[in-house]
Amino acid sequence: MTPITEPTIPGFTHDRVTVADGVGLHVAVGGTGSPVVLLHGFPQTHLMWRHVAADLAADHTVICPDLRGYGASDKPADPDGTAYAKRAMAADVVALARELGHERFALAGHDRGALVAVRAGLDHPDAVTHLAALDVLPTLDMWDVLHGTTAAVGFHLYLMAQPPGLPEQLIGAAPDAFFGHFLDIWTRDADALPAEVRAAYLKASREAVPSIVADYRASAGIDVDHDRADRANGNRLRMPVTVLQQDWGAALGYDAAELWRAWAPDLRHETVGCGHFMAEEAPGEVAGALRALLAR
Repeated sequence: MTPITEPTIPGFTHDRVTVADGVGLHVAVGGTGSPVVLLHGFPQTHLMWRHVAADLAADHTVICPDLRGYGASDKPADPDGTAYAKRAMAADVVALARELGHERFALAGHDRGALVAVRAGLDHPDAVTHLAALDVLPTLDMWDVLHGTTAAVGFHLYLMAQPPGLPEQLIGAAPDAFFGHFLDIWTRDADALPAEVRAAYLKASREAVPSIVADYRASAGIDVDHDRADRANGNRLRMPVTVLQQDWGAALGYDAAELWRAWAPDLRHETVGCGHFMAEEAPGEVAGALRALLAR
């Protein structure tokens, strides 16, 4: 039997960049031109952007890191619940771009990466020129729309919000079953996640259970505090913003575009027909939306 090799983004080089004390990010870089940073979601790595990144690299410098706590990037301990605040993870991204020679850059994120991207846009408006968020709501709104039995769809949010100990133990006992569950139920086109890619995601996730849980736990604590402060102070995203989402609002009873518009005055909100992993299921559509964003 031919062994399965870990896939990569064709034509991209790999590096490791120190972005904070004790934190280095693994990053894939390709192409030339104005910089675009692409941030992955859960339970994935930078590899989720492989199709879109190769497309954009025709005329952009494309930077695809593994977020802190994920993939081949460092996974710092989190003794006080701040190491995986989206504010810290956003600062990583700004530092990464700067170390690669880019003071200003466009930024797109999917799922967890979209939350990091939004925080980067709020905290570093002079660095982020354009922002795209794929299939997520801002943290504060996410918790507000989950209620009653419909909140069962987000059971993992509540599990990983619990104090350190039990979530890590439960998930660590059967990591492939846990992470594989989301890879299966969130995908409409199973062929979009071939065996070698799925295996790479599962391997990376099972080796990062404590840091992945810490990332989610922060979104039930310090990230909410930061969002509330921004809302109270009227801090909004100043750059052009594009949001691509499944029609979760119809299922859960909210107007996604309205929620996003409160954060992003210059907003284009589009509903997609593919599954959650849209950069892999509909890469042409996603790349087209990002190119349209960059032209604004």
